[in-house]
Parts: sequence; C-alpha cells; structure tokens
Amino acid sequence: MIISKNSSLKQFNTFGIDVNSALFTEVSEVDELREICSDKQFSNTKKLILGGGSNILFTRNFDGLVIKNNFKGISVERENVEHVFVKAGAGENWHNFVLHCIAGNYAGVENLSLIPGNVGAGPMQNIGAYGVELKDVFHELEAFEIASGELLKFTAADCNFGYRESVFKNKQLEKFVITSVTLRLNKTPKYNTTYGAIEQELEKMGIKELSIAAVSKAVCAIRSSKLPDPKEIGNAGSFFKNPVVPEEVYLKIKHEYPTVVGYPAGTDVKLAAGWLIEQCGWKGYRKDDFGVHKNQALVLVNYGNAKGEDILFLSQQVMDSVQKKFNVTLEREVNIV
Repeated sequence: MIISKNSSLKQFNTFGIDVNSALFTEVSEVDELREICSDKQFSNTKKLILGGGSNILFTRNFDGLVIKNNFKGISVERENVEHVFVKAGAGENWHNFVLHCIAGNYAGVENLSLIPGNVGAGPMQNIGAYGVELKDVFHELEAFEIASGELLKFTAADCNFGYRESVFKNKQLEKFVITSVTLRLNKTPKYNTTYGAIEQELEKMGIKELSIAAVSKAVCAIRSSKLPDPKEIGNAGSFFKNPVVPEEVYLKIKHEYPTVVGYPAGTDVKLAAGWLIEQCGWKGYRKDDFGVHKNQALVLVNYGNAKGEDILFLSQQVMDSVQKKFNVTLEREVNIV
C-alpha cells in the first residue's frame, strides 16, 4: 500500500477545488483498511474517507490522511420469485451500477440514473431523485469499523435513513468505512413516472412500451438538460436540500407566490429549493470563477479556479436571501471540509 505526501485532491472532487492532503492512500481490500487503521503512526491522524468526491466541498487543505475508497465488484447474491439481491463494492461508480442493473432487468434504481458519485455514498446520503430514494430498495450494507477493525452489517433500521440523511452522516460520522451495499431489486418493474417531467419526456421520446431502460433514458435526458457535467463545469449536483415545511407555511407562501413548487411529504410539504433560490434572483449569477448555474439554481459551480471558501460564502448568501424572502431555512446537502 502506497501512502503519498502532500497530494493534490483536485481530480478527486467534482467541484475541481485545488487543495492538498497531507497524506493520501487508496484501499480496495478490508485487510488494507485494517493495516492502515491499526498502524500506530496514524492512530492520532485525522482521517477522511473519500468516495467519488461528488458531494464534498473542500475549503482548505486537509491536514490528515485521505483514504480513497476503491472497493469494487458487482454480483447477484441471491434471488427469489420477486426479488434479486445485488451486491456492489462501495467504490463502484453509481451510474455504471444502475446501467448494470438495467442490463440485467433488475428494476428499482432506474429513477436514480446519472446521480454522480459512487455506490458507497448511496446509503450515506440516502440518495434520491424523481420520487425514489435509496432506502426504498436497500437491503443491507457492510462497513468497516475504524476503532475495532471489524466488518459489520447494517440493516435499513440500523442506517436510520432520513431525507438525504443516515446514521453515517451524524451519529456514526467518520467511524465507519462502507465497503459494500446490497440492494433488493424487483424482477417485475414497479414504475414511478409521475414525479417531475418523466412522463412528458417519455412522450417526447415516443416511448410506446414502458421499460426500466426507457425510464432511465428519460431521467438521463432531464438531468442532462438541467445539470452541468462536472467534467466540464465543477459542481456537486444539488448543493441544497429541498426544505420540508408545515402545510400552513406552504399555504402562506402560495398565497403570495401562486407558482411555488411543492410536493406532499406526509403531513408537511417539501418545497423546491431551486424555485426558492431562483425567486431570489440567483439563477445564472456569476462572480469571478464561481456562481449559480444558469439552468438550475440548486447547483453552485466552479468555472475553473474558484476557491472552496468562495463557494461556501456564496452558499451562505443564498441561504440568507431565502430566509429573508420566504422565512424558510435552507440546508446544505454537500459536506463541507
């Protein structure tokens, strides 16, 4: 195992922020994790587990050890009459995993197509899009406990999934390294096409017979039309969570702004953060090399050489303006380092 010093992290985060890590290594086996976590010279060293780097904003150099998660492999663990249980290494690219499932006709993740990042971030963030969340198809995961060196299994209940939340983002933050994720996928598709513009996109595509491949293509087309490719413009996808508010708050906003976008969330209403931000005039905003994307106000971008602290400051300005105009508190979805 190679440990590099003063390594650039620019290629390992989709914002393309040019910062360094004091120490850097890549792991693809549990034994490698055990080796490095039991090494006394690193026992007091701050550690950061890095996956696809698609949900992180570096605001400074990292003065510890970055461990790049490269656990790979996709396999069918078992199946029954209704379901196929598919296991994937945490370091697998998420969209490539979705395409693998579609090729095998394993249904359930097609609405999650083209979400950036790796498989391991799926349960950590409880990723979601177009009416589907990872928890809907989650079976279990395996995670390495840094303190004990043991490989443990987590059920859905153990993960305590919430909206873009899990136990790995709060209570167990930085205590575990997710090594694999197993999903329970359907042999017979249960289509979810009513959320967003999926049905309109399918109609535009001239789809006569619905399939998971068609739904995936529609989702990819919609996402591509709204969201910038990180390979072209540095970004981390949606920077903010959609705020969930009591129905009376939603109705009050709707009375003054009839075009407000909201979706039922139990007894509450989930507001479209992008709509709120756009109403505050931020869509297309640019200063120097950072700004808000011209097609999707949820996305903050690095046009080339922006610093992480500039983007963080911009995010606070956006949050403050939404709070002032709508009395609604936005939360960052992206992890700040």
